[in-house]
This record gives sequence, structure tokens and C-alpha cells, in this order.
Amino acid sequence: MADNKTDEPKEKNFFEKLSDRFFHDDAPETQKELLDDLHIAHDRKLLTDDGMHMIEGVMRVNSLRAEDLMVPRTQMIVIDISENSQDWIKQVIAAGHSRFPVIDGDKDNVLGILLAKDLLRLFINPEYEIRQHLRQAVFVPESKPADVLLKEFRLKRNHMALVVDEFGSVSGLITIEDVLEEIVGEIDDEYDVVNDASDIVAIGGSRWRVKASTHINEFNRVFGTHFSDDRFESVGGLVSDELEHVAQVGESVVLQGFRFVVTKALARQVKMLTVEKLEPELTEQQPAKA
Repeated sequence: MADNKTDEPKEKNFFEKLSDRFFHDDAPETQKELLDDLHIAHDRKLLTDDGMHMIEGVMRVNSLRAEDLMVPRTQMIVIDISENSQDWIKQVIAAGHSRFPVIDGDKDNVLGILLAKDLLRLFINPEYEIRQHLRQAVFVPESKPADVLLKEFRLKRNHMALVVDEFGSVSGLITIEDVLEEIVGEIDDEYDVVNDASDIVAIGGSRWRVKASTHINEFNRVFGTHFSDDRFESVGGLVSDELEHVAQVGESVVLQGFRFVVTKALARQVKMLTVEKLEPELTEQQPAKA
């Protein structure tokens, strides 16, 4: 007996529809048109919030360079072997990084990269020779496209590069995490603070490492300041508001006797700050760029 049922066309899913869009005359011709299509899909719940954020991150990385994502020279935490180890070991421990550039007197004189695990030998053997255990440093120009750099990080199994300017002087450093976080958002590792009690960490002298997401009320409680949380809730929001734009790495501002320096940031979000208590004569409230 013949089947009299007519074959009904199967409804296409979002990705099939998107593919059809690319191979017809009305295919998006610019990045903005493509993003508009993707935002429509997101509004229709065809893309999750995380998926949309990652797609935007990938497209954003294509337009960024190493200098846009690097930690600037002034904020680099390095090991200077021309100094006594006791002068830098506390800062290294507080930073909690997995590797550090090793210099000899000047940040332009980079000898190599030392893994944090190799520093354990220094505690066992005070005569431990750091120079003999250095990894070769990788140098990239400020103009290096971030997407190309990410590919090289992956292929060469490298995690850190020193960024140099047109004259060969070190202008900063960049890690694979810096690039990935531009795509997927903040990546918390075993050293990142994960609770309010650890959002503020002393790093020596009158300086603290503060997560930008720290609530203003918590900051006021710890430091005895009187910042209002009427317009924003976080310390990062406070700093960006004072600068009148999303604060970038290296920018700083002085407020109520404290200097706030941005040490880690994404294109649209401040992540980490160094806060320093100033002497009374240095407390004039004015933004500055480091």
C-alpha cells in the first residue's frame, strides 16, 4: 500500500539558517552585520549568554594587539638577581604567579624566565644558582596581533612573552591567560581570591592587592574610607567613574589618601588593582596615567 503522507520539510536549526544566510546574496558583509545577526539569535534564545560573550570575545581579539592586553613595564613583577633574594622573594610569593621574568639590574636586560616551582630550591639550598635554571624568554613586538599571538602560544607551548617597542626596549609582558580572558572572561586559578575575606591582600609596606569586584562597603570597612556606593558597588566601578572611562592597565587615580593603580583589566572590565596609602602631602585627588 502506497504511503499517501507527504514529506513535510524539516525545520532548519539556527546554524543551518545561519549557513544559508552566508551563501546567499543577503549574507552579512561586515562584522557589524554579522554581530547583528548573532544578537538576533541571542535574543531568540538560540545562543546562550556565555556563547554570545565568547563569540564577541573572539571577534574582539581579532582587532587587538599585544600592547592592548599586556601588563605594562611599570607593573611587571620581576626577579632582579642583582639584588639580594630577600628583597624580592616576598613580592614574588604575594604575586602567586607561576613564572617570572628574571632581569639583571634593568628590565631591558632580561636573562630568561624562571618557573615558580624552581624557586623552591632556593629555600632548600641558599647557594642555588638561578641562572642555570632559566627558560628562554620570548619577545614579541607591541603590534603583534592578539589572535596570532594566541596561536603561537598554543603551538609553541609557551605561556609568557615580553613585549618590546620599536627600539627593542621592554614595554610590558603578556601571558596566554591575558588573551584567553579577553575571550572567555575572567579565569580564576588556584591563586586567585575567591571570597570576600581574601579580596584585599597585603603585599608589603603600605600596599595592597585588591580585586576590582570588591564591594565599596568592604573597602571602606578595611581602610576606614568613606566612599559612597550610591552610583556603583565595586572598587573597579569607583576608579572607572573617576577616570570617566573603563580604566586600562597602568592608569591610576588618587582618592581619599590612596593611590589606585589598575594592574589587570579586560577591554570592558577592570579586574585587579594595587592600592597604596599615601603620605598626607601626596593625597591630592587627581587621575594620572602611569
